[in-house]
Amino acid sequence: MALNDLMRQLGLAALAGLFLAACSTSETRAPEPAPMDSLVSVEWLHQHLNDPDLVVLDATVMVEQGDDGKFINYNGRGNYETGHIPGAGFADLLGDELRDTDSPFDIMAPDPGQFAAGMAALGVSDDSRVVIYDVMGGVWSARVWWMLRWIGFDRAALLDGGIKAWTDAGYPLSTEPVVRKPGRLSVNPRPQLFSDRHEVLDALSDSKVHVIDSLSAAHYSGEWTMYARPGHIPTAVNVSVFQLFDEAGQFRSNPELAGLFSTPTDQRTITYCGGGIAAASNAFTLVRLGYTDVAIYDGSLEEWAADPELPMSVSPDPEFDEVE
Repeated sequence: MALNDLMRQLGLAALAGLFLAACSTSETRAPEPAPMDSLVSVEWLHQHLNDPDLVVLDATVMVEQGDDGKFINYNGRGNYETGHIPGAGFADLLGDELRDTDSPFDIMAPDPGQFAAGMAALGVSDDSRVVIYDVMGGVWSARVWWMLRWIGFDRAALLDGGIKAWTDAGYPLSTEPVVRKPGRLSVNPRPQLFSDRHEVLDALSDSKVHVIDSLSAAHYSGEWTMYARPGHIPTAVNVSVFQLFDEAGQFRSNPELAGLFSTPTDQRTITYCGGGIAAASNAFTLVRLGYTDVAIYDGSLEEWAADPELPMSVSPDPEFDEVE
């Protein structure tokens, strides 16, 4: 056999070997994780509950109304220990890891690194998928979802209807403690996802920045208040968090939700409430509807209403229509 022919055959054999090796590698590669929307059903979660990359978190905070009509938040760990979705860890929004304990306000976002460390301690890694739920259908879990986005993590979802939807579907709860191996979670902050009082004050004279009050219509109008002064931030329109859910406690359809909001999807939109919790549900909804520049005013009325130098309105602003 001529030398050139031998070299040609050896070359073809080498290429064939590389091709077979590539095919072998692709066949043994770990499968891609199952697709996950930012809002998942209990049926989806039940089907994927044992996926190795899935981290389920209970973010419940219990709420009681006092004799004065004001609401008091207290730790939901006792409720979690009574019964939680099997395998779920407890994300303590009132604990030291997931809020700024130096703030005078109840629940302010901590340093991004501190929040990431708290999530990593619960088993969340860069390649995890996270499903978050609570006893209120998503009000508290949306806060965790938003802070995950804030540190650059986009593989999270809310459980539609929360734990009630889970038990209504006949799925079991567990009282077994859950301890996961700590994860490794990167921090790539998106500071624009939180707003402050200065930006909100500037927004009052900027027609391209829109402010949404997430509290009840009665609170918005000033009929009653839980904060230092009644009413709402001037120019804010009212889309109460309670309007987002149907009678079963699940999020309404996207067309129904879109009808609640009238601002342009490509302009800056800032949501607020009393302390940045209900505002997170509105922010979550806006992102799902395709809004591209959404922020939460983290201090909300806890900060704004306490400062007499900042303006408040006690009836719907005449140039803005309250959403019914």
